[in-house]
Amino acid sequence: MEKKFNVKYWVFLPLVLAITLFLWLVPVSFFGIDGLTVVQQRVIALFVFAALMWIFEIIPNWATSLLVIVISLLTMSNKGIGFFCNPDSGSLVTYTKIMSSMADPVVMLFLGGFVLAIMAEKYGLDVTLARALLKLFGKNPNVVLLGFLIMISVFSMFMSNTATAAMMLALLAPVLSKLPADDKGKIGLALSIPVAANIGGIGTPIGTPPNATAKGALENAGFEVGFGDWCVHMIPYVIIMIVIAWVLLRLFFPFKTKELILEIPENKQPRDWKSKLVWITFFGTILLWATEKLTGINSNIVAWIPLGVFTATGVFGKDDIKKINWNVLWLVAGGFCLGYLMDDVEKGGTGLGQVLIDAIPFGQMSVILVLVVAGLVCYFLSNFISNSATAALLIPLLIHVARGMAAPTAANNAQFLGMGGTSAMIIFIAVCASIAMLFPISTPPNAIASATGMVETKDMTKVGIIIGVVGFIFGFFWLTKIFPFKETEKAVAEKNIVWSSTNKPVATVSGNGEVKALSPGVAYIIAEAKDKTQLKIWKVVVIKKGADPVAEEHIINGDVVSVEPYQKITLTAGELNPVLVEVTPVEPTDSTGTAEVVPVTTEQK
Repeated sequence: MEKKFNVKYWVFLPLVLAITLFLWLVPVSFFGIDGLTVVQQRVIALFVFAALMWIFEIIPNWATSLLVIVISLLTMSNKGIGFFCNPDSGSLVTYTKIMSSMADPVVMLFLGGFVLAIMAEKYGLDVTLARALLKLFGKNPNVVLLGFLIMISVFSMFMSNTATAAMMLALLAPVLSKLPADDKGKIGLALSIPVAANIGGIGTPIGTPPNATAKGALENAGFEVGFGDWCVHMIPYVIIMIVIAWVLLRLFFPFKTKELILEIPENKQPRDWKSKLVWITFFGTILLWATEKLTGINSNIVAWIPLGVFTATGVFGKDDIKKINWNVLWLVAGGFCLGYLMDDVEKGGTGLGQVLIDAIPFGQMSVILVLVVAGLVCYFLSNFISNSATAALLIPLLIHVARGMAAPTAANNAQFLGMGGTSAMIIFIAVCASIAMLFPISTPPNAIASATGMVETKDMTKVGIIIGVVGFIFGFFWLTKIFPFKETEKAVAEKNIVWSSTNKPVATVSGNGEVKALSPGVAYIIAEAKDKTQLKIWKVVVIKKGADPVAEEHIINGDVVSVEPYQKITLTAGELNPVLVEVTPVEPTDSTGTAEVVPVTTEQK
């Protein structure tokens, strides 16, 4: 019997390996990037390898992620293969940092979400909620359609989109079978499954893997996006998109049937102490996630509560562990690993991100153009490959593009910050990954709907492209103008710190460069913090003596001055002419940063 020719193994795999080896082995000068090291060159080659493997899906996407981690450990870590891991080749990444990508706090957050979903299904919480809530929508087919859209979107915020779609199809199957063959409404009902599952996942950080990738990348870059903050900003977006989808499905697939009766089976699980424990833990966890700012308990820590409760009480056993979507967790971990590799040297990375920022003029680019192009690339790729893989590939790169535009010296800095900054950019990319639903292969919920035999690809594409275009445009304005995420004080302070002579950050710089709450006659350093120890001076602000506190901005000697960790900066100046006198070592005095700025006198030293 002749073996079937496998295009993936005999064409795509050799092509991927050839391109990767070429980028790995060519001289560093080939890239034309100043300051690029051999280790950073390997990171570029690894990025291309991951991208091509994910696009062609030669092996499962999660397997590619594991390969990324293994290759990083062997060839770019401080404990890898000797001749590869030579410090002379560039900054190496600590092996513990690479391994930590498998247990990143956001991976743990997702793990907690999976455990909640497994327990909800095991003890019938999902069916009970569906039965109770769908009763509210009566028997009018159009209202029932809205009910299904709402129900599916709510469940997909806390359960896997695939599990939600499979569950709702089981509930819908008896209804669909009773509708007349010529009733287009049954197509709309079937399509409500992928549309609502894909859109609903946008509402929470655990709703879909691209959200987790975005949240993890933002936290690694110093931006805190709480569970509650995400929900407050993104659930209204989901609600509006669900209403748009409802109108669209009614318009394209009107019902002939005047009455639609739902027959949802009752939850036959015994209502014992275990069932009650699941209910209490489920809603208690969601409540703690939603009130993160009030309780002060980080959402990643909250995710461990159901794990602890369910395992300690025996509700969650060894058979349940097998139901966790480990492949999704490993896929997300691979994306985090790529992000770690690009981190600054001070944060334990190779420094490739900063090298690219210095080499590519991100700060001169049109912010709108960058956002739109990045969003379109994400949307296009997500229609053909896993949206999780797309996010894992693009977000680690785009977080450094955002850094370049957020730099105080960037020409587009004010425009970028005025459009929501880094948070808006990265979360917009996660949204673009989720609204890609053109074909049956685009997402598992799409495939489930297609498998019913009631949805033709042309119908799915027709609805998908309208949802995609509307979701893209609306998402852009929602995140950049209408309701952008507010960068927390911690995030602002880590980017733009104003240091006083008491070694404390006393003020922050707003998007337009304005400095507030400073005393006349005193100079302050505005610096970019590097892992809370190393500062890069980019501006000196002098408040005119004897005048209103209006900031005068000066760059020291016209250059950016690098300051090593734990050094004191001494300045002297005329009224508007600061001069760097000396930089001397000092002992660290507090955990927020260590730099001292001496108040300026009006006499020259």
